[in-house]
Amino acid sequence: MIKLFSFGMGFAQASPVAYINMHPPLTLTPTSQRRRFSVSAVKLNDDNDPLLLAAIASASLRYQETLRPGKLTHLTLSDDAISFRHFIEHFEDGEPLFVDPYAGCFVHPNIPKDMIQDLHPYCLATKFIDDNLIRTVSHVDGIKQLVLLTNGMDTRPYRLNWPASTIIYDISPERVFKTAAEKLKGVGAKIPKSCIFYHIPLESSDIKHNLQFKGYNGNMPSIWAIQGFPVMTLANFEEVLSLISTLAMKGSFFVGEFPAWLVERDIEIKSDTKQWVDKLFMSKGFRVEMINYEEVAESFGKDFASGHYHNILFVAEQLRHSDDEMETWRREFQRIEDEGDEEGFEEL
Repeated sequence: MIKLFSFGMGFAQASPVAYINMHPPLTLTPTSQRRRFSVSAVKLNDDNDPLLLAAIASASLRYQETLRPGKLTHLTLSDDAISFRHFIEHFEDGEPLFVDPYAGCFVHPNIPKDMIQDLHPYCLATKFIDDNLIRTVSHVDGIKQLVLLTNGMDTRPYRLNWPASTIIYDISPERVFKTAAEKLKGVGAKIPKSCIFYHIPLESSDIKHNLQFKGYNGNMPSIWAIQGFPVMTLANFEEVLSLISTLAMKGSFFVGEFPAWLVERDIEIKSDTKQWVDKLFMSKGFRVEMINYEEVAESFGKDFASGHYHNILFVAEQLRHSDDEMETWRREFQRIEDEGDEEGFEEL
């Protein structure tokens, strides 16, 4: 059954996971030669595009969390957006986990502004991922590259306080991203001047090449995050892990959440999800830690029950060397060999 979040005025929005599960929008197929996700040709519009609807559902959750009483002293609401002008001067009980001043531009204008809902695990995951990204980019030496695998309506590039010189890459569905970009422009959202932002369409013929063309460097550390990114099958998620494994320098980080049903579809692994996740990530070169949603809620002083939510939250570290690192060492080894050959020739 699809769980609906009813917002009145006859408008209801299915949960992000429900849209993705019930209406698979595209066929993701890996290729052996390139890191690519191919998309089947389907005529889509704003009313029947499952990816767009799922992205709006997620934005709706961020919007409702932002409106939770106790955080804002002044909040001006237009027909389709939040105009964020004044931040908090004090905290009160019931404050939201985060403030997304731009989520409102994506959602239906008839959503009631005074509805108070229970804490949603998606919002917990959003806060957890936000904090890990900011903490890592701000305090881990050398990490300036951030790659977001998203649903196309991720507002992190605009709403988080990124350090100067951060380079942000967003990999997401092109149609959703373009729709979001227009709305964000309409409400004045801007990337920090000291940062650089690039969008890489999910439908690209070669995502790895496009990232590198935009300046991504596998010889430099990075942090990757995944939330809302359309993953249809376990093979798709393994392809995502393989892509990151080839691109991320050893010691880089990967944080986010993915659907638990990827695990649950394999009957044999239902009894030990942690062991299976460890094995999956390690097969691609990552050491992973599964994160408990209840513990995250407790760390923020929140009460929470995750019964209806079926995602796996995680943090992982890259243990392998990237393709760029291996190529750099190959060239250096070749250079040393060539110099040795020249010296030997001169002695003769």
